[in-house]
Amino acid sequence: MAVKTLTIDGTLVTAQAESTVFDAAHEAGIFIPSLCRLEGVTTTGSCRLCLVEIEGSNRLMPSCILKVDEGMQVRTDTPRLREYRKMIVELLFAERNHTCAVCVANHNCELQDLAKSVGIDHVRYEYTFPKAEVDITHERFGVDHNRCVLCTRCVRVCDEVEGAHTWDISGRGTNSRVITDMNQPWGDAQSCTSCGKCVQACPTGALFKQGSTVAEMQKDRTQLEFIVTAREKKQWIG
Repeated sequence: MAVKTLTIDGTLVTAQAESTVFDAAHEAGIFIPSLCRLEGVTTTGSCRLCLVEIEGSNRLMPSCILKVDEGMQVRTDTPRLREYRKMIVELLFAERNHTCAVCVANHNCELQDLAKSVGIDHVRYEYTFPKAEVDITHERFGVDHNRCVLCTRCVRVCDEVEGAHTWDISGRGTNSRVITDMNQPWGDAQSCTSCGKCVQACPTGALFKQGSTVAEMQKDRTQLEFIVTAREKKQWIG
């Protein structure tokens, strides 16, 4: 397979022609933050935290969907990028009701980790304090819309890995919400198989196992990549 050679933060990197800048950087040990990306499902580039600068362009590009190109000059950590990422994470906190101290995912939350990595010690924007409810109608799981960051991981993993497509997005802008079936309570969603893959995919405490207490909810997102890889290699076919 053809390969491309590019420079990322001054480091010469070689990657397969179909690789993304994000994957090439990851293989080279260069960290680029992301919230919506998840191994095993398609990439949407929706969170915009993985934006990078490309030499010769004024546009910031999402590295998770940007294909590598020969001679490409990429910068992943500049003052401009750091400010954009900090702003994005602050806005995620401001548009919902994230109270880390009483969250089941406290200290096990990707949003919380991102806030630390971009240097957030306060939020500069006015909180919207939306009316966001908690749905615990499912016998095993619950969804807390106060914690949701609309990454659509649950939508993609339910559709692409489980094949149920129970989850979707309803509404526009700040009124957007994840929904099950035709906006039914999760417990009434007949398409749900109760597999729990969406819970494992969720980066925050928005989707949780019932009975989880503060800081107790730990998720193993590598399970999803393992399932997809095993299916592709037909490891479960005798």
